[in-house]
Amino acid sequence: MDNKIKSGLFGLAIGDALGVPVEFKTRDFLRNNPVQDMMGFMCWNQPPGTFSDDSSLAFCTAESLCKGYDIEDMATTFIKWMQDGYWGAHHKVFDIGGTTRYSLARVVKGESARFSGNFFEEDNGNGSLMRILPLVFHLHKETDIEIIYKKVKAVSSITHAHFRSVFACFIYVIYCLEILDGKDKTEAYKEMQKIIAVFLIDKKFNPIEIQLFDRVLKNNIAEYPENEIHSSGYVLHSLEASLYCFLNSNSYEETVLKAVNFGGDTDTTGTISGGLAGIYYGIENIPKKWIENLVRTNDIKDLAERLSKKIN
Repeated sequence: MDNKIKSGLFGLAIGDALGVPVEFKTRDFLRNNPVQDMMGFMCWNQPPGTFSDDSSLAFCTAESLCKGYDIEDMATTFIKWMQDGYWGAHHKVFDIGGTTRYSLARVVKGESARFSGNFFEEDNGNGSLMRILPLVFHLHKETDIEIIYKKVKAVSSITHAHFRSVFACFIYVIYCLEILDGKDKTEAYKEMQKIIAVFLIDKKFNPIEIQLFDRVLKNNIAEYPENEIHSSGYVLHSLEASLYCFLNSNSYEETVLKAVNFGGDTDTTGTISGGLAGIYYGIENIPKKWIENLVRTNDIKDLAERLSKKIN
């Protein structure tokens, strides 16, 4: 498990760092000027190897899970990042999503993390999906799907409490758990679809919301034409684009470069697909130069080791 955790954490942070310089660039622009390696400055004026809020909040999630599962502690750890740059690439914050900021501001004022998250339809950015991966490691021995859903919902809802954000995180976590189990990625994808179909049988979720996930759950997202896969900051787009890039690639490198070169919310598509590809291909198959160029590599290694000790 130690290697899987390290692979996942480095996988997401490198995908993130590759995407940071070209965030908001269009797919057409990147088709003509593709990202092929780590670059610096440009969009956020950050040096090469700098990860964004995506990885920082994922690392805060992992940091909190090193002490055990406690969403109040998790929210407090997020606030340390927001206010003090804790787990920031350079110990400061250069980007934060609106939903995340408003939700954490409620916790600062004394609200419980159980009730802090924004829950309107317009609050479905990808801010909880980008940080959910460490929860997969905490849940790797959990066999009760209801407990998995409940914990995913609670962790997402610290900031993103709308069903759509929660359910996108749930699909991703179930898929990651199948990958962690050693399954082939296509087999794991079909298994995830089956598990979720069974889970939904006795649920009274809004059917209109569930239908939004048909492309992922009832069809094969990997078979859609590329121009029908969007890569904005909307949670459903991020889920679809990340799964698409992972399923249509044959290496870690190919996955994250495809994700980043989709344009739009490049760092987050890179983060979400990179975490998945990291677990699947292993850290030994992530280009060494990218690991060496990533900032805070020793801190990330140490975090992976501490999380591994806690959950094994």
